[in-house]
Amino acid sequence: MANIPGINKAEWRKRLVGLSPRVTKMVELASAGIEARRLEDARRNLVAAGVLAPEHPEVLRLQGVLKHLEERYEEAVEILRKALAVLPDDALILNNLGSSLRASGDIDGAVEAFHQATLRDPDLAAAWFNLGKTLKSQARPENALPALERALALSPAHVPARIVFGDSLKALGRIDESATAFRQALKLNPRNAQAWFSLANLKTVPLTVAEANQLGQLLGERSLSDDDRIRMGFSLAKALEDIGQYEKSFAALIEANRCKRRQKPWHAADFSARIDEIMQACARPPGATAPSTQGSEVIFIVSLPRSGSTLTEQILAAHPEIEGASELPDLPAIINEESERRGVDFPAWFGAATADDWERMGKEYLKRTERWREKRPRFTDKGLANWQSVAAALAMLPAARVVVCRRDPLETCFSCFIQLFARGQRFSYDIDDVVAYWRDFDRLCRHWTSVYPNQVRDMVYESLLAEPEAATRALLEFCGLSFDRACLRFHEVRRKVRTASAAQVLQPLRRDTARSDRYGSALDAFRKALA
Repeated sequence: MANIPGINKAEWRKRLVGLSPRVTKMVELASAGIEARRLEDARRNLVAAGVLAPEHPEVLRLQGVLKHLEERYEEAVEILRKALAVLPDDALILNNLGSSLRASGDIDGAVEAFHQATLRDPDLAAAWFNLGKTLKSQARPENALPALERALALSPAHVPARIVFGDSLKALGRIDESATAFRQALKLNPRNAQAWFSLANLKTVPLTVAEANQLGQLLGERSLSDDDRIRMGFSLAKALEDIGQYEKSFAALIEANRCKRRQKPWHAADFSARIDEIMQACARPPGATAPSTQGSEVIFIVSLPRSGSTLTEQILAAHPEIEGASELPDLPAIINEESERRGVDFPAWFGAATADDWERMGKEYLKRTERWREKRPRFTDKGLANWQSVAAALAMLPAARVVVCRRDPLETCFSCFIQLFARGQRFSYDIDDVVAYWRDFDRLCRHWTSVYPNQVRDMVYESLLAEPEAATRALLEFCGLSFDRACLRFHEVRRKVRTASAAQVLQPLRRDTARSDRYGSALDAFRKALA
């Protein structure tokens, strides 16, 4: 009964009505193969079943599920739509269709399919979970919560739903409730590595001695997958830091990062060569740009991870004119699309782009981001790769402003090293690599402030801590904003925050956030690399 959590045998038998005993056996074997991820067994039985019962909705549904597991998402969608044509009100087919639509990139279609599944069968926990998970991934945690609450009411032991529920609470600033949700998930499944990592990644919620001991025991199990060992390793490092065992914490970090780097290798020299290319191609502003007034709505916040960018965005988002949009994918997406159109990678085409090209790209960016201006006239974009594309951003949006967030180099590099990122940031899992990456960021952003002195400005974290009001006033003035005292009370703003710093920016400024001194000589390798 693959991919049908909670369905009983009687309901399963109803789904097989109309099949001969021989085909029924094939479908049951295929379902078992899918459930056990024996995809070759499933494929063999479904091919045979498809010859004998090509239009049966359950045969089609399972064929669609198999295509999805093979990552052939568009084919899965096509087959599941055929199944839906036979059984238009079938909640299971709609739920599977939603999953394949989501995987193929059609998020709106996925949300609609999951919604229709919940209407057809209000007791199908899987559909409610998938609806909530998808809404949460689209920065709509307030809409995700009711769906996830319904999923948990129907299936209280649904651990993935409880984790996404906790993530949604975190995004809404309900940190204590979020921690409770993750700990409830761990009570149900103490070996769930994602629940451990989600709890540790709250940052402001300390783990206990008992939790540190439990994590240490779990990491001693040889049966752990590499992914689980990595998540638990980073979680153990956080737990050991919370209880003051810094040397052991750093040892746990070294091991977790070593394991992660084996999965995600990074080539620092190749990346540095790319930065050289960008600096050479973008040595001066282009001769032609979009109209000088285009882009006044946008404030780009560029930084390395864990450098105060979420804090800077939170300060700006406290202003009545600014919407904090977090890490948007639109700028690199538009640049990549232009590269594909030209058949050459950025920055090779930077000098060849015309004023019309830049205006077109700028208008496309503003179109894609218009949802962030529905309530307020301006917005922030803190996409993590944007620091590499400042010249292109200012050519297509000359009236935009770029804030470069900086922090003490040792604190920055170490903060990257202790963070397991959801995606990307491959540089962060090795000491030499993270330092090399910081050097590339530093030299390129110094270049941007030199070439664009009126459009690019540094925001130094330590200066903000030392003189909060002066630093905030200077930031607002640079962005063309009037001073508003709400920006000094940024921690009182309740907004959706989707980064690892979500809990931290809901606290007042703290001057005790530096960590390197606590680790002493353990960080000497960082100090030597930065010297």
